[in-house]
Amino acid sequence: MHAEGKVVMKRIVEIVPARPGWYARWQVTPEATRSYPVTLWALLEEADGTGREVIGVDCVGQWPGADDNEVGGDFVRYLFQTPDSGTPEDAESPTVAELREPGPRRQPIPAA
Repeated sequence: MHAEGKVVMKRIVEIVPARPGWYARWQVTPEATRSYPVTLWALLEEADGTGREVIGVDCVGQWPGADDNEVGGDFVRYLFQTPDSGTPEDAESPTVAELREPGPRRQPIPAA
């Protein structure tokens, strides 16, 4: 993780499974977004203990600020939809994404 050209060290304080219905939305082109289910939440803390943040890791292993996220994808936001209301209109299964995208394959993280 980088901030103003400096490497910022953070440590994981806690990891918890995400409840069904949470999605990470990514901007993949100026006109299109893609949402993947969030599988876990991680609480990160600055090495000196001054700041904390929560990040969600989606089912294809991406999270905001990761160096190996999908090329051209920018994190937009987390969203929640109750499981009985269906999936977001731009939701895509990780299996479909892996078939379509070139490059190294990511292993999906099992949903909790």
